[in-house]
Amino acid sequence: MRTLFGKILLWFLGAMILTIAAVVLTTALTFNVGEQRQPPFGATLRLQMREARQAYEANGAAGLAAAMERFHNMFPGQHIFVDAQGRDLLTGKDYSKLLAEARTRPLIPFVRPHVIARPTPDDKYWFLVVLSRRESAFWFLQPWHLWIIGLVMLLSYALARHLANPVRRLKEAVDRFGTGDLSARVKMRRADELGQLAGAFNQMADRTESLVTAQRRLLQDISHELRSPLARLNVAVELARSAADPEPNLDRIQKEADRLNALVSELLEVTRAEGDPSHRRTEPVRLDEIVGEVVADSEIEAHALGCRIDFAARPEITVSGDAELLHRAVENVLRNAICHAPKDTAVQVELDQQNGTARLRIRDRGPGVPEQALPQLFEPFYRVESDRGRSSGGVGLGLAIVRRAVGIHHGTVKASNAQPGLAVEIALPVAVRL
Repeated sequence: MRTLFGKILLWFLGAMILTIAAVVLTTALTFNVGEQRQPPFGATLRLQMREARQAYEANGAAGLAAAMERFHNMFPGQHIFVDAQGRDLLTGKDYSKLLAEARTRPLIPFVRPHVIARPTPDDKYWFLVVLSRRESAFWFLQPWHLWIIGLVMLLSYALARHLANPVRRLKEAVDRFGTGDLSARVKMRRADELGQLAGAFNQMADRTESLVTAQRRLLQDISHELRSPLARLNVAVELARSAADPEPNLDRIQKEADRLNALVSELLEVTRAEGDPSHRRTEPVRLDEIVGEVVADSEIEAHALGCRIDFAARPEITVSGDAELLHRAVENVLRNAICHAPKDTAVQVELDQQNGTARLRIRDRGPGVPEQALPQLFEPFYRVESDRGRSSGGVGLGLAIVRRAVGIHHGTVKASNAQPGLAVEIALPVAVRL
């Protein structure tokens, strides 16, 4: 058989057959060793010998004949009771050669008859049992022993199924996954090596599904978002070719080109945020230093837009992760708040640590967003409808990058209306100090 189930089942059945054969051969080759080492079979022969002697000495040949008849009906083989010279005390036949053979020749199952001999304690009499070839191999087995063989076969079958079924289920999941069903997983509660293999496959499938899904979503987002600026570029190019003064149209082309460049840059950031975890840097990162750097870099932009940033230095807060991704996430939230902050207002940046969690809260005092739009703020390319015409509006990827970067670090991000303004809170687990 080529299946794992068949191989395991045949292996156990073969092991059982070899075990039985080894027991038979060992028993046969060692049965005529010293009397003191004999198993219950030897004890049975001693009882037969004792009964035969008592019957012969008490009632002569008639008593011995009755005892031999009982032995013949109860036990396999030909039973003979002889004197020390090998003469049958019942028939007078000479069995001296058979007696000598019993003392020297071991049993070879299925090859020739076997003789078992037991002397009386005073060596005056000998009790002989002559077994045929079939009886010499299986003389100690009884028909009711078959239930033991059946039980072993049943247990072997159950064990083979127990080992082969998880492999079969894993193969089915791999086949489904290979044909494009990325949701295929192996449901298994085992804690052994097969359970660990199933868990490793599920982890691989999760990572592969996330990567493929991210690529598909990226292609869909790109095709959706690039269509409009490319169409406007084509129109501006045609107008520039036919217009007497191409300067306004060239400005329009430059604007759309800048927009495409910004879009591609942010798409690359999204791709990196969803990239392969095995290529992601993980190290202790000072979150308070990252927030301080982002605030310092953004103050010029805030001043240009007529607002300011309020940030008070906090104690050291260390998280484990990728410093560049965290820097990008904090920067996107802060720049988004600055872009929507009214003039002469402050963007509040608060960082603290509670119960092993670092919390960063950034709040502006702008118009906020509709309540129904809050759950969608972190979706790719989503922009609040009233913001689409604003010059400060981006392509709708900044907060999507924030959510994915924070998720990679096993954190959470949420937005809420602060009345007035919008507040975005990022929660990250603090690194454990050894």
